[in-house]
Amino acid sequence: MAWYCHYLVDFNQPLFNWSVILLLGFEIVYIAIMAGKGEISHYNTSSPLYASLFSMMALAATLVTLYTAFVGFQFFTQSFPQLPPYYLWAIRLSILIFVVFSFEGFAMGSRLSHTVGAVNDNSNLWILGWSKTVGDLRVSHFIGMHALQVLPVLSFYLIKNTKGTVVLALLYGILALFTLVQALQGKPLLRGNSTKTGIQNKGD
Repeated sequence: MAWYCHYLVDFNQPLFNWSVILLLGFEIVYIAIMAGKGEISHYNTSSPLYASLFSMMALAATLVTLYTAFVGFQFFTQSFPQLPPYYLWAIRLSILIFVVFSFEGFAMGSRLSHTVGAVNDNSNLWILGWSKTVGDLRVSHFIGMHALQVLPVLSFYLIKNTKGTVVLALLYGILALFTLVQALQGKPLLRGNSTKTGIQNKGD
């Protein structure tokens, strides 16, 4: 985002940068502390303190997402004659997809679980920890948010075409949406051999 914000005119980039650093820094530090204690950070409402901190994490993520949406709005309203049109559209659409699937995190927070069909199943699919037995809402969250890197890089270095960039963004968004629908139906991205489990794993 610091890279993209550099293209904006009359934009307070230090304010945006420090907002992201402080808000998401709070999340990362809290996650690390809780992991060090052998406790879960996400969905932890076992005490009023933990419930409040979990709510603060959600608020921090929401504020960063809204600020990022504001940045995206700037890319739709400002003029960028120095940027290739295909690259500009890649930035616009990647931020749009990022914002949508960042807010998809509320689907997990409202359930107090990232899996559908079990409670916070972590079946350790590769290094990602995604469930191999039930639907996992983190898959679409991950894919959608990383449009922020994938689309501009592919557009700038490989596609170099506006129509191709728009088609790529559409297909990428469909992929993220497909994995969301799949998860909501209780289906894993890739099914493993383990049986379903309702165990809530520590250190999540």
